[in-house]
Amino acid sequence: MNRTAHLRLPFFDARHRAFAEELDQWAQRAAAEIEGGEKGENGGHGHGDVDALCRRWVRDLGKGGWLRHCIPAGFGGAHDPLQSLYLVIARETLARHSGLADFAFTMQGLGSGPITLAGSDELKRRYLPHVGDGTAIAAFALTEPEAGSDVAAMALSARRAGDHYVLDGEKTFISNGGIADFYVVFARTGEAPGARGISAFLVEAGTAGFDIAERIEVVAPHPLARLRFGGSRVPASHLIGAPGEGFKIAMRTLDIFRAGVAAAALGFARRALDEALARVQARKMFGQTLGDFQLTQAALADMATEIDAAALLTYRAAWLRDVEGVATTREAAMAKMAATEGAQRVIDRAVQIFGGLGVGVGSVVEHLYREIRPLRIYEGATEVQKLIIGRDLLKPRN
Repeated sequence: MNRTAHLRLPFFDARHRAFAEELDQWAQRAAAEIEGGEKGENGGHGHGDVDALCRRWVRDLGKGGWLRHCIPAGFGGAHDPLQSLYLVIARETLARHSGLADFAFTMQGLGSGPITLAGSDELKRRYLPHVGDGTAIAAFALTEPEAGSDVAAMALSARRAGDHYVLDGEKTFISNGGIADFYVVFARTGEAPGARGISAFLVEAGTAGFDIAERIEVVAPHPLARLRFGGSRVPASHLIGAPGEGFKIAMRTLDIFRAGVAAAALGFARRALDEALARVQARKMFGQTLGDFQLTQAALADMATEIDAAALLTYRAAWLRDVEGVATTREAAMAKMAATEGAQRVIDRAVQIFGGLGVGVGSVVEHLYREIRPLRIYEGATEVQKLIIGRDLLKPRN
């Protein structure tokens, strides 16, 4: 089955298709090499194993040149500005082969995105080339124990003290927590109430007063942690953008990468459909194959249609940003909502098609079932995407 046939659409050109073909072949080989061993209890890995795997994926993605698509040209990157179509192709392709590969790729882009958008030339020169070659791991620290979807409720504080800012508070559910070399941390500096009083800082791992308070386990294992800041002194030169611009920088970063969440969901869903197709054609029952039953065919039709509908929304969001150069907050939210919710249904049907084998620990569809669930929550839960879409629809139009 041609795994890149879906890119024969007007959104893409020959360069996009060549990129997808090359990455698909590379990722298939890399996944077999990096994750080919037996997984541990519960079909996953302990934190030590996951940490090592993610470090390996970042290193190999960097050596392969794939992380160049996460940073701008001029600092070792492939494009300036970042190209959303390449980002969604990369995430969809990598997710089909490995959830950890997709995670490692996107966190390099998300974790360094604020630096790309608003960092000083010094910060860009110092950090972005290492993100692109895989020698430094990035993290994006926005969520707090009482500030998830409601980012304006952020409590971590940063007060100016001479040539430094002093950070106090916590972040939680931070991806790459515990293995990142640097963290883009959003903190309240108080220039104005609510979201307008938040600023962004680059904080290096090992900074005095900054530590990993807790490692967090989730259904799809990856490096995740609660961070604690107790009088952490960060150079004022590590402020990203102007004071009070942190929320705007965070939202601009998420707007770039949110369509990528949809693309990852597509990758998981396409893999589930492929697994289901192979199963229904091989499984014999009642003198015919499982695929001969009309109920099975109806399920497959639903799965394929969910995938194609979500793909069009995802590619539209990326194309509008790259080609039309317009804000795609609403379109990216639609793509993220449709693709993640649809992929959950597609993968659930695949598990049902496999029957008992589908819930067996270590099976491909069982693994996909765990991989897809967090995507409906992170980078804005489905309910938040609905609010974004609805509010945008109600805005006055010229």
